[in-house]
Amino acid sequence: MVQAQYFSELIVKVADDRDKAAFVELFDHFAPRLKGYLMKQGADAAIAEEIAQDVMVTLWRKADLFDPKKSSASTWLFRVARNRRIDRLRRQKTAELDPEEPALQPSALPDVSEEMDARLREERVRVALAKLPDEQKEVVRLAFFLGQSHSEISDATGLPLGTVKSRIRLAFGRLRQLIEADEAVDVD
Repeated sequence: MVQAQYFSELIVKVADDRDKAAFVELFDHFAPRLKGYLMKQGADAAIAEEIAQDVMVTLWRKADLFDPKKSSASTWLFRVARNRRIDRLRRQKTAELDPEEPALQPSALPDVSEEMDARLREERVRVALAKLPDEQKEVVRLAFFLGQSHSEISDATGLPLGTVKSRIRLAFGRLRQLIEADEAVDVD
């Protein structure tokens, strides 16, 4: 913690006084660490060094943007490095993109009536879910909204696996009845 505060104070010195000794100390400490971090993220050594140096130039030029109340010096510098790497990757990918690529073409606008039907069905399913007993609602939530397996639900709730399966089966049966009985839902 003391070291983090010390580095924050050095950045403030760079911002306030253009303190070259403070900058050299920050550079000596952070530049190799930033390069190592970038290489672990997949950048080759030359690109990692280039980005690390760019981050340190940013530190010199924009140290006044650093707020020690919002983050530590290392958090700020590593975030700048991460963002610079992402920007570089985006530029590379943009240069490689074929504008005629079908995946890059805008998709057709959705059919408004289909979208309205889907929203209505979604709302009716929510209403039906609200009518389930709490223990059935919980297993449905864990299984279908959080994507947990029956075994994971059993472990998380402490319920026997057979009970979890029974509750899900009962919940679906009850949901089917509620939805089929709902006149606002077209079940065809």
